[in-house]
Amino acid sequence: MTFACVFPGQGAQKVGMMGNLAAAYPQIAKTFAEASEALGEDLWKLADEGPAEQLNQTRNAQPVLLAAETSIWRIWQQRGGPSPDYLAGHSFGEYSALVAAGALEFSSAVPLVRHRGDLMQQAVGEGIGSMAAVLGLEDAQVREICTQVSSPDAVVEPANFNAPGQVVLSGHRPAVEQAAEACREAGARRAMLLDVSVPAHSSLMHAAVDRYTEALEVAEFTRPEIPVINNVDVRAEADPARIRDALKRQLYSPVRWTESILWMTEQGVNLQIEMGPGKILTGLGRRIDKSMRGLCLETSDSLNQALEETADAG
Repeated sequence: MTFACVFPGQGAQKVGMMGNLAAAYPQIAKTFAEASEALGEDLWKLADEGPAEQLNQTRNAQPVLLAAETSIWRIWQQRGGPSPDYLAGHSFGEYSALVAAGALEFSSAVPLVRHRGDLMQQAVGEGIGSMAAVLGLEDAQVREICTQVSSPDAVVEPANFNAPGQVVLSGHRPAVEQAAEACREAGARRAMLLDVSVPAHSSLMHAAVDRYTEALEVAEFTRPEIPVINNVDVRAEADPARIRDALKRQLYSPVRWTESILWMTEQGVNLQIEMGPGKILTGLGRRIDKSMRGLCLETSDSLNQALEETADAG
């Protein structure tokens, strides 16, 4: 069996998301305590009790999800789960994948992703940026609509290629709204604004690049023990300098998730295990390639099932 572990990005968080597993595995509380100590605030209380508005802020969602996903990965290892052939993370989830691969220490990743979230929020003023999900159009159609609508003062660009017929737009709010309407007129089943103010993975994030590059240079990266397929190039980098460069470009480049899953299937991957709360990536995997089986680790029962199905791997 050839399998991959995948880590979801921002949007997977919800209040109380780790309740079932936390009751059975003290590793979750321990991991959240490490992250909380690094930032000087109680991330577990935020994850478990909310409020949702605070949890969903980019600066909070990213370190909370990093702690959640790292704790699930640690439980997987603790229970004797085999090492996957590949790792990948959707958008921010790439940081969790790099931690799992041993390329970035968890203690370094926590303040790094908090800083990343802060810089993303600071790059574009409140209410200026937006994102929208478009369902039911070909990627080329969405690209063409963005090209037609976008201008230097009103940017809209494809930000996430999540699955066939599912693309997320990002940019200035008026341009995103106009492009969403144009997508509906072109036959999209849905084109809906998302409840976010940070126009992630768009050129508007260039304002954060210089300061974030400095933070990446300070953080210590090492050669991954497991290949991590990155978002921007759909390739696994071993050189720490190249890993840093890909993470820098990820700020303003689209997430090529469809291509990432297809690349892994070409390498023989036929099972993906979602190492995070929810099952967003599990659903996307099935839409990208119907032969791709997916398991998500939301509960103790689903964890046990994944362990049983991969018992002969490796």
